[in-house]
Amino acid sequence: MESIRAVALVEGVSDQLALEALAKRRGRSLDAEGISIVPIGGSKNIRTFLDQFGPQGLNVRLAGLYDAAEEGDFRRGLERAGLGANLSRAGMERLGFYACVADLEDELIRSLGAAAVERVIEANGELGALRSFQSQPQWRGRSQEAQLRRFFGTHGGRKIESGALLVEALDLNRVPRPLDLVLGHLSLV
Repeated sequence: MESIRAVALVEGVSDQLALEALAKRRGRSLDAEGISIVPIGGSKNIRTFLDQFGPQGLNVRLAGLYDAAEEGDFRRGLERAGLGANLSRAGMERLGFYACVADLEDELIRSLGAAAVERVIEANGELGALRSFQSQPQWRGRSQEAQLRRFFGTHGGRKIESGALLVEALDLNRVPRPLDLVLGHLSLV
């Protein structure tokens, strides 16, 4: 990459891989556009990365993707970085920071539907593992969506890979709002 012109700060590697997969599916080259998707290792680290890339650091165009439960960390980080005061979710969105309702996997499961997600799991050779998981007493009777979301989190590598795999199966007309808006915000560079 020649130079970084914009950065999307995301909580983890699965978010990074999902956004990169979506950009690729849309024919975009983030490297050529000078855009970097940076996993921050959890919401508590947002301030460090805002210091690095925000007004007091490289001062590049910023965007972000976070889980709704972590909104407070992102809000405080943006405010401490001097990017706003008393920010609401709408105010954070004007800055390019978008919340996933529960998390990335939840957004993708809702967009794809449970049957399509199971086809992705089957194509990845893990349908047997899913069925074993679903038969556990604590998961019987839960919604299929809840089971799928938790299944992705039962194995570290599975969670990391799941975002990109699910993005590959998406109808590009049904991209989850936060993913769509983060990439849209970055295309204004």
